[in-house]
Amino acid sequence: MRIGIVDYGVGNLKSISHAVEKKGGKAVITSSPDELRRCDGIILPGVGAFRCAIENIAPIKSEILELVSDRPLLGICLGMQILASESEEGGLHRGLDLIPGKVTRLTGDIKIPHMGWNSLRITRYSELFDGIEDGSYVYFVHSYFMRTDERFVSTKTEYGVEFPSSVVRDSVMGTQFHPEKSGDTGLRIIENFIDMCRR
Repeated sequence: MRIGIVDYGVGNLKSISHAVEKKGGKAVITSSPDELRRCDGIILPGVGAFRCAIENIAPIKSEILELVSDRPLLGICLGMQILASESEEGGLHRGLDLIPGKVTRLTGDIKIPHMGWNSLRITRYSELFDGIEDGSYVYFVHSYFMRTDERFVSTKTEYGVEFPSSVVRDSVMGTQFHPEKSGDTGLRIIENFIDMCRR
């Protein structure tokens, strides 16, 4: 399975590539629309700021929106956030609008960014979480989160507020946490995504 990891100037490319390869996928790091068309699934990685990410992805935005009609897409951390309609990080900016919602800053008497291990509460079935137990711990690094309709939320996590830690809409998925940094649990999620790309 060829998994296209989109290189748009931000992200955690090497760690994600390593996780994909470890679970039997062929990782293809690229910003070429033609290369992405030859992939069975797409990953939007995530480290950085929303505005920079959405500006950098603009040249291939139309191709990504086209490709998700017939293959799975996984957004990780910032990659999940740019799936939303808009973000208030650094001003108001439009996202890919693949999952209706708005990205807002974490609030409460908490240390920001949210950094470290935290648990998942599974709220709705998704193939992405096959074999993952409710309460499993995964690794987070973020200051913002997506507000969206409950029907798109697969897991929630508590940190100051209860926020969607993963979202799913048809073949479009996002995790606010970093599966590539989340040990065996994260590797199982990557494996599940690769399996979804096979079907």
